[in-house]
Amino acid sequence: MQENSLQKLSHLTQEGDVYMVDVSDKKVTVRSAIASGQVLMSLDTLREIEAGNAPKGDVIATAKIAGIMAAKQTSNLIPLCHPLPLQQIEIEITADEDLCGYHIKAKVKTKGKTGVEMEALTAVSVTALTLYDMAKALQKSITIESIQLVSKTGGKSDYQRNIL
Repeated sequence: MQENSLQKLSHLTQEGDVYMVDVSDKKVTVRSAIASGQVLMSLDTLREIEAGNAPKGDVIATAKIAGIMAAKQTSNLIPLCHPLPLQQIEIEITADEDLCGYHIKAKVKTKGKTGVEMEALTAVSVTALTLYDMAKALQKSITIESIQLVSKTGGKSDYQRNIL
């Protein structure tokens, strides 16, 4: 990497050392983020989960709790993330027979100096992993896909994914 490009990276010093960005001079604003993802499975597996017949118990409730817990632990999992006091974490898990699986959406909100995109993405990821763990006795070939940031507000800029 060239020296000039190191100066432009927010988590590297001019010498190339990694550090956590200083946000102490940033303005406190309300910040929110929405992330989404999908978990694909056979229609039979989906129907077993929806009927409450998964061997490990309530798949959906367990996955929601796991997603909430994960959002709160993001700074412990992602090395350069700031610990944030989260004011809202909402996990939506929607069954879709046409998809043969579930749509996951995480909404995270705080009032702080840095955004919550990573918290929303972490929530979706762990929610999806927990869905897999809770249903793997029914089907091992479950697929997790399309984890993405949908939107963010607050701070320097807002973002909205263009969904075709």
